Amino acid sequence: MNQRKVPFLDMKSPYQELKAELDAAYQRVMESGWYILGEEVKSFEREFAAYCGARHCLGVGNGLEALHLILRGYGIGEGDEVIVPSNTYIATWLAVSYSGARPVPVEPDPRTYNLDPLRVEAAITSRTKAILPVHLYGQPADMDPLLEIAGRHNLKVIEDAAQAQGARYKGRFAGALGHASGFSFYPGKNLGALGDAGAVLTDDDELAEKIRMLRNYGSKVKYYNEYKGYNSRLDELHAAFLRAKLPTLEEWNQRRVKIAEYYVERLSGLPGLTLPHVPEWAEPIWHIFTVLHPRRDELQKYLASQGVDTLIHYPIPPHLSDAYRDMGIPQGTFPIAERIAASELSLPMGPHMSFEDAEYVANAIRRFAEETK
Repeated sequence: MNQRKVPFLDMKSPYQELKAELDAAYQRVMESGWYILGEEVKSFEREFAAYCGARHCLGVGNGLEALHLILRGYGIGEGDEVIVPSNTYIATWLAVSYSGARPVPVEPDPRTYNLDPLRVEAAITSRTKAILPVHLYGQPADMDPLLEIAGRHNLKVIEDAAQAQGARYKGRFAGALGHASGFSFYPGKNLGALGDAGAVLTDDDELAEKIRMLRNYGSKVKYYNEYKGYNSRLDELHAAFLRAKLPTLEEWNQRRVKIAEYYVERLSGLPGLTLPHVPEWAEPIWHIFTVLHPRRDELQKYLASQGVDTLIHYPIPPHLSDAYRDMGIPQGTFPIAERIAASELSLPMGPHMSFEDAEYVANAIRRFAEETK
């Protein structure tokens, strides 16, 4: 008998479900003869801003550049500090480094894995200019306390919403909570392009106008350059694909929610397995369904032997990476981030995952628990 194979994420079915819409988007762009900063980008910017409840959306090259452009747009740079989570994908830190500022890591809430507001204030100095929370794994960070702290210290709150398209915090959309936010539309995201793509959301008219120029060589009018800008533009084809996918985002997110609920129901109470904690004010969209286990590597190997693909997000905290060795942060400085990195495992998840596959994954984990108790 052939063993069942469960992919971490099904990347083919989205095209099969939306083939007509995606093919039409391709034809529309190709027939237009316009490929950079045209009507598709403008339309997607209007539609995504309206969906999230923000005044402005600026399409850019990717999520890292979205965050970097926000920092540049606010004039944050050399000599400044930006508070970041100690546990996140390194892109969050890199955006700060690219601006010339220094990332200042703060530990997460050990239950939600998101930036802990109770720890943030102690990290603020006279050089601090912004707080950069991440809505990690598709669950919103606790924004109201962060905004309150930022208000008292005259700081900007910049959301890393790369994993949170459609997540809600107290009924409001992630990405429209702080002063500005950066989104990624990498293909594996809940709203994904067919290549790298990103966007900035903000209600700040001045920031929006500046980023509009910074993304395009610092220019509003061709050959008249007001800033030392960049080339970071969402192209027409990806914008058209994103427009085709945006109307399905709510439905596809709800499919993820149902798979997550099934996982929680079937995996609760297993020894050693820590399931996600969702506060009452959060509506996550389960970009990643993550569990912690003290024997993570053994569990991952066992699941692989059963045909189940898993991933680790993220095995090396930024402060222990070679890229940030120059900061001289020794191991043990951020024990919560290090514990998460050593025990986190991401289970298969996606809008096209069947309950049969979810059941197969859950049963395999239960067998592992039985065999290793």
